[in-house]
Amino acid sequence: MGRSILKNDELLQARLSRIQLQLRWQVARLGNVGKIGVGLFVVAAIFFVAAVLPQDTELEELKERAETIQYNAQQTPGETETVKKVSGDQALQIFYEFFPRMDSSPFWIRELVRVAKQQGVEINSSDFRLTIEQGARLARYEMILPVRGGYPQIRAFIADALEAVPAMAIVGIAIKRDNVQSVQLEARFEINLYLDE
Repeated sequence: MGRSILKNDELLQARLSRIQLQLRWQVARLGNVGKIGVGLFVVAAIFFVAAVLPQDTELEELKERAETIQYNAQQTPGETETVKKVSGDQALQIFYEFFPRMDSSPFWIRELVRVAKQQGVEINSSDFRLTIEQGARLARYEMILPVRGGYPQIRAFIADALEAVPAMAIVGIAIKRDNVQSVQLEARFEINLYLDE
């Protein structure tokens, strides 16, 4: 019994060594181009398993969500009908209600100053001008806002200011630096704040 187990082990090792020799011989026959081709095939298979298959699963989940949303939309037709019933005048009124009243302009300027202080940006003297065009319902409060600070602080100021003052638009930016080593920038923003009369 013990001898037969040893004999089976020897046979198995002999087969494995023969397979190993055949693999070496086949790899040697491939040459450099063949080896590169096999390597690319292995890399493609790894990429498929690691990148494509997970995306396929995510795509299926997105399809299921889209089908659920589409099903829910078909089940509640009353809601879409109410949206369609808004007339053009009502939609225009809803649009104008988004903009703050003209008398609230000091509040929005204080918001800009607050955001600048919060981000560590220094505001220099500013120019303000109110423009009311004839026949237009919205007034435009034009501001030229020179600021000084580091690039990350100025960028954070822009992002926070646009979020804090949603009726504001930046229409022009000029940025300069004293020299290459300077971390402080001087920026000049041209800002329009749109107000409802």
